[in-house]
Amino acid sequence: QVQLVESGGGLVEPGGSLLLSCSATGNVLNIQGMAWYRQAPGKQRELVAAISSGGDAMYAESVKGRCTISRDYDKKAVYLQMKSLNPEDTAVYYCNADIDPPRTVGGTYSYDYWGQGTQVTVSS
Repeated sequence: QVQLVESGGGLVEPGGSLLLSCSATGNVLNIQGMAWYRQAPGKQRELVAAISSGGDAMYAESVKGRCTISRDYDKKAVYLQMKSLNPEDTAVYYCNADIDPPRTVGGTYSYDYWGQGTQVTVSS
């Protein structure tokens, strides 16, 4: 079964840096776009950064200039290098990817996979 697993979260002081990693495991045939989302307590989940199958990256305005998304095709992984972190960056960060083969969700097929999330806490 295909799964996405995140790692790299933790407690960091304001101004610090973190590298988040996410890898796809199982019988993965193909991965198209990959992305990082985050959700803070009481807030809606929001897109942080995304990278296409061709390597084109895009970022949310709130993190532009402070984050870099990249991917490793052989390792079937996506990374998010974060710097100059502030308390507003505190959230659970989720890895997302479009993967073939699709999974069954609610009796239907979906190519949209999500990781379990990794906690990032920015505090002094």
